[in-house]
Amino acid sequence: MGANEPERITELEAEVGQLKEAVTSHAVVDQAIGMMVALGRVTPDEGWEVLKEVSQHTNIKLRNIAELILVWGRRGCIPREVRAELEETLDRYGPTQVPGAAEE
Repeated sequence: MGANEPERITELEAEVGQLKEAVTSHAVVDQAIGMMVALGRVTPDEGWEVLKEVSQHTNIKLRNIAELILVWGRRGCIPREVRAELEETLDRYGPTQVPGAAEE
């Protein structure tokens, strides 16, 4: 074993960990986009834009917004400020309100 091999193995292990995290994050975001498509009747590209805008306007990382949306889909709860921003953003992109929103 060369002098640099243990260091290289450590670097490769770190890289594999980062790649696994990226794949998981990508899957979470894709699932949240799917929820935007189904619930907001928007295109996948518009669903991506909705997630980005909600993330920017709430100052919450996009992956965390996606996770909150998935939890909302499973449990029916989402932070009020995220829901308000989500409704407002979907109103700009899609034809419908978020299900369960108060009727005006």
